[in-house]
Amino acid sequence: MQTPNTIRIAHGIFYVTDLAASRHFYVDLLGLNVLHETEGALYLRANEDREWTLKLELAPEAGVKHLAYRVGTDADLDALTAFLDAQGIPWRWETELDRPRLLRFQDPYGVPVAFYAQSVKHPWLLQDYHLHRGAGLQRIDHINVMTPDVEGVMRWYMDHLGFRLSEYTEDDHGRIWAAWIQRRGSVHDLALTNGAGPRLHHFAYWMPDMQSIIRTCDILAGARMPEHIERGPGRHGVSNAFFLYIRDPDGHRIELYTCDYLTVDPDFEPIRWSLNDPRRQTLWGAKTPKSWFEEGSLLEAFEGGWVQPRESDLVGIPVNVI
Repeated sequence: MQTPNTIRIAHGIFYVTDLAASRHFYVDLLGLNVLHETEGALYLRANEDREWTLKLELAPEAGVKHLAYRVGTDADLDALTAFLDAQGIPWRWETELDRPRLLRFQDPYGVPVAFYAQSVKHPWLLQDYHLHRGAGLQRIDHINVMTPDVEGVMRWYMDHLGFRLSEYTEDDHGRIWAAWIQRRGSVHDLALTNGAGPRLHHFAYWMPDMQSIIRTCDILAGARMPEHIERGPGRHGVSNAFFLYIRDPDGHRIELYTCDYLTVDPDFEPIRWSLNDPRRQTLWGAKTPKSWFEEGSLLEAFEGGWVQPRESDLVGIPVNVI
């Protein structure tokens, strides 16, 4: 059976409870650009994105509708439907603004996902520096999903959708607690973190440089919103990236991310990290807030309602925690 050519992570749809507050956070402070605005929804993109990458949709409860990937052609979508039928996984066609053919399903581990090939392209804003605002987010980078079965999710995406392993965290018994898998030759399109789930851990944007991440802290402090800074700035051991984690008005976690590395060589060897190596979380050794390991956004079930998180058999969190 043909393996669909998944290109990259492409968008997320967040349910938010106060669209004005979310607009202030994402547009006025972070500097995302409004590509479309409809009743009850904003379609946003960063400066390099030629498509919208984050939709904010007004809803009674906060959560995540789905997380979407781009594929190469419509034939890849057809190959994916054949695979889903063979696996006994329900699916349906949906449409979104700019995206006429969106394949929606829930993976075997409970994560709501969508795949698409066609999207309306818009002029990029990368070199329209006079229009850049706020923190200057540059492009969508990756997502991180909390799951009680990291290895199971990792194997499914690698075995059936062609994802490749970049880095992983393992305990002394050989059990995998976290994994970073990718399609586009960077460190990850999808990261997997052990914990009660499935839930969205974070949604990440690439930043043009380290200074833009530091500037984000100044912007949030100047707006009298420092409590939205959860972790960082700092440098990860995993991925080598310079990072900052912030929380939006509904608690959705956003990572601002830069300075990782390429994994395109065919003989690239995945990097192993020990669970309790403090350099894994933060290369500088700083401790991580407990909330970072325990809190995440609910995911919408395929038939409606929320996917109910379940606890992991891997109990505990790394020792280097505040």
